[in-house]
Amino acid sequence: MSKYVKNLLTDDLRNRLKGVENALLVNMIGLSANTNTRLRAALRGKNIQVLVVKNSLAARATEGTPLAPLFAGLSGTAAVCWGSEDIVSLAKEITNLVKDDKNKPFEARGGVMDGERLSAAQVQEVSKWPSRTEQLSLLLGQMLSPGANLVSQLNSVAGALASQIEQKGEGEEPTPAAEAAPVAETPTA
Repeated sequence: MSKYVKNLLTDDLRNRLKGVENALLVNMIGLSANTNTRLRAALRGKNIQVLVVKNSLAARATEGTPLAPLFAGLSGTAAVCWGSEDIVSLAKEITNLVKDDKNKPFEARGGVMDGERLSAAQVQEVSKWPSRTEQLSLLLGQMLSPGANLVSQLNSVAGALASQIEQKGEGEEPTPAAEAAPVAETPTA
């Protein structure tokens, strides 16, 4: 491959990976064409992109980016996966696909998160973390919990007071308005 072609491919790869900070490496060697197509369609449906890359070109394209540790000292063929909501969601999806026997020999080889390289075992651990959406829902629940406790405590006091007023009112008989105040008749002329 000529230097000109390498530079074109490197620039194209750099543009594709522009803005990507977290990614996973997977092994797609040995997949049948049908399995490969089905797997790529499943990933595309989850907003995950897959790109088989040449290691040396990928290393040149990601030089100086958060993805650089992903290709440092990498040997063998690899495909880069990126996208999804966050790295945890990406790791969960890849891990779920690896568990499916239909996708053998598809496997996670590692990744990069916040500029730090991850091993395949660490990708498994990251997949067990709560995703961004789950973390936000937990945080929101913790933020709303004190308010809900306050409202329930105020309601219980108000309910007890209303119950006591109702019980007190049941013991007394109401007086009719007509008997309470006699009306004076005015003479008519």
